[in-house]
Amino acid sequence: MIISQNTRLSQLYEQDFVLWVDETVKHLYNQDLEQIDWPHLIEEMEGLGREQRHKVDSYLVQLLIHLLLYCYWETEKERCQRGWENKIDNFRLDLELLLESKTLYNYYLKRIEELYPKAKKRVIKKTKLPSNIFPETCPFTSEQLLDIDFLP
Repeated sequence: MIISQNTRLSQLYEQDFVLWVDETVKHLYNQDLEQIDWPHLIEEMEGLGREQRHKVDSYLVQLLIHLLLYCYWETEKERCQRGWENKIDNFRLDLELLLESKTLYNYYLKRIEELYPKAKKRVIKKTKLPSNIFPETCPFTSEQLLDIDFLP
């Protein structure tokens, strides 16, 4: 029985992902489009986009949490301030690298107000501070969130 190259690549996807990637890239470079395992390639490309958006969400939530801790948890500020500042800087750097993509930057702008309530909820749970001390909407602008010199 003869197995087509396309079927072989499809099977390879399940058996040895790295080799599948190498073979797929080789076919793309050679513009050998008939040999491409299109269903898996499409699946992987969609997954990459989801993964990048998930990273933006994750870093943004962590940044918001630490800015809120820095701003509102006065009883712990003296003890934790340096650690919070370090984490804030790290999350900003991680976001900055991702946001070199205009698409991800626009996604970031949309997600600030959507993710702020989740970050606020986590801070309230962690600190046991009353919820009414936190603003209903994000108190930081998109520019402040990424500004390495900004601390509330």
